Amino acid sequence: MNASSGAARRVPYVDLAGQHAPIKDEILAAIEKVLLRGDFILGEEVATFERNFAEYCGAPHVVALRSGTDALTLALRALGVGAGDEAITAPNSFVASAAAIALAGARPVFADVRDDYNIDPDAVEKAITPHTKAVVAVHLTGRPADMDALVDLCRRKGLHLIEDAAQAAGAEYRGRKVGSFGVGCFSFHPLKTLSACGDGGALATSDPRLAERVRVLRNLGLRDRDHCVEFAAHSRLDTVQAALLNVKLKYLDTWNDIRRGHAQLYTRLLHGIVDYAPADKPHEKAVYHTYVIRAKRRDSLRGALADRGVDAKVHYPIPIHLQEAAKDLGCKPGDFPQTERQAKEILSLPVHQGLAREDIEYVAAAIWEALS
Repeated sequence: MNASSGAARRVPYVDLAGQHAPIKDEILAAIEKVLLRGDFILGEEVATFERNFAEYCGAPHVVALRSGTDALTLALRALGVGAGDEAITAPNSFVASAAAIALAGARPVFADVRDDYNIDPDAVEKAITPHTKAVVAVHLTGRPADMDALVDLCRRKGLHLIEDAAQAAGAEYRGRKVGSFGVGCFSFHPLKTLSACGDGGALATSDPRLAERVRVLRNLGLRDRDHCVEFAAHSRLDTVQAALLNVKLKYLDTWNDIRRGHAQLYTRLLHGIVDYAPADKPHEKAVYHTYVIRAKRRDSLRGALADRGVDAKVHYPIPIHLQEAAKDLGCKPGDFPQTERQAKEILSLPVHQGLAREDIEYVAAAIWEALS
């Protein structure tokens, strides 16, 4: 397909209305049940979703929460990570990965990433100090991090392993769902692969005591209606959102398979024109929350795509260690060269399940025209 021929095709980065249209009747019926019962806080659908998502993830316990950021923060707090401690994470993620560490009272420490955008276990090991208590490994773009190496490292060093799986619900590593290796933290923000119609999150764990502590922490520290055992905020997933997620969870694998198909087609069509296009390794099953290429003329390419009706994004142009909020951490340009180099070249292409094969072909053709 010639991307310049005829009227410009519109390829949106997301299409939330289109995602919900085919399942509108199921969603409305689920919401109606909640409205008729009136159990809007920690209602029946919340417990149902926790059971359903636990079975899906292969984790014995799931606690539904207000957001993915809360899941990370409460995981750290429940594990005893706080003032005077350090937790290591990647500097190329969304700011929430590091913000959660700070919100728990600990100090974020960064380790550079590999070519696939995920944290480098060798860099993590070099960043460990006597104050290190946890590693927050991000499955960025919906691609699993190197869990073999990270699990082994955390066991050897006696560190807690937290998985930031906000972008990776349904992704697998050696046949096992992400979020089941350490303490799994998920986001159900509307742009995620499993999305609520608002904010939402969850924590997955094999430790029943950790799950129970997080249940207390999510509800103002209340053990029951009348007994507060510690002061905490509230981080409860709304019952209406849980009802929506119960409907959408049934379709998650199908939607992820469509995104994977789009990603595989992109990678084949873009071979030889971009500097990097992602592809699964044999032991991985990525879900492509984002499909991120790299091109040295990224900004001009993005402009050319916009001229052709293609909405592409940059996730994320400013690494966390160079954000103003991180100035007290003592980082400077050049500290994490792989992250900083990638930040100048990365471009996220539309990959959502509402796209047709012709849309992917059109985007690829537009990239060839722009870069040739």
